[in-house]
Amino acid sequence: MTGLHAHLVARINADGPLSIADYMADCLLHPDWGYYATRDPLGAAGDFTTAPEISQMFGELIGLALAQAWMDQGGPTPFALAELGPGRGTLMADILRAARAVPGFHAAMRLCLVEASQPLRDAQAQALQGHDATWYDNVADLPDLPLFLVANEFFDALPIRQFIRDGDGWRERRIGADEDGALAFGLTDATPQPALAHRIADTRDGDLIETCVPGTAIAATIGARIAARGGAALIIDYGEWRSLGDTFQALRGHAHADPLEAPGTADLTAHVDFESLASAAAPAAHTRLTPQGVFLERLGITTRAQALAARLSGEALDAHVAAHRRLTHPDEMGTLFKVIALHPANTDPPPGLSQ
Repeated sequence: MTGLHAHLVARINADGPLSIADYMADCLLHPDWGYYATRDPLGAAGDFTTAPEISQMFGELIGLALAQAWMDQGGPTPFALAELGPGRGTLMADILRAARAVPGFHAAMRLCLVEASQPLRDAQAQALQGHDATWYDNVADLPDLPLFLVANEFFDALPIRQFIRDGDGWRERRIGADEDGALAFGLTDATPQPALAHRIADTRDGDLIETCVPGTAIAATIGARIAARGGAALIIDYGEWRSLGDTFQALRGHAHADPLEAPGTADLTAHVDFESLASAAAPAAHTRLTPQGVFLERLGITTRAQALAARLSGEALDAHVAAHRRLTHPDEMGTLFKVIALHPANTDPPPGLSQ
């Protein structure tokens, strides 16, 4: 039994079965044994690969979209350019390179990174050498400035809770341990959940839904800042408009794994409920939820891909074509991943998105 496994069993023995949210928080962020606290999870040697690691085109287009939103709002100076969960810094490096062509953008920005993992902070510092970046533990700590923000595969890693409909009540799915310390799912008794009253109308007995209190709290903070000070937030993740069904999953070595096996050694995620984020962000306006492939095509990814392809040949060209397909094709990331933006109610949506 690993140190984290023993810690989890001790918690269960002391306080009873854990919510999935408590389990995820320990598995991902425990200071000694948590997944993000102890390793770089990205790339071929890690457990998953994100869009910025697939092709520079992704970050370039995000950067130009944010820069255009900045110009559309009058180019406020200074402003915070922020990323939540910046990975290795690849996305922000591509954003900054593309936005360098926009007059005044770099001079006006204050570069802000929200990151909990020290190994990833170190990687970000390496990728962003030459830029004056500031790291933050929480979104609420970002400077009180107009906020232009990107969150790519950030909300899916925030702790969730799962509830199963039982009449007019809900049974919470929790994690317990047997006498040998083996972890297993179980259910609480059915109880009323006032926060889920709005889901009675669209669910049936036995339906499972997921909630993410940390996600809605972060969306509320971002939305309040954007509504008050201006800016825009691009949220890119896998999920649907409204949660329905069990999406709690683990990835280890680029393959799906049992989320209760070897806690702390796999990435734990769940699909994002975009409706809850949009609702929490009011009074900021939100755009329609848009498939990633559609969003990138609207921003001109095919034209950019063709320009880059003209300078490539052989295996490099094959890899470039494959990257374009992976980011945009409906059978790959094109429809699995979605994009929504938050913006002030009196401004137009950022490029590539509609009201």
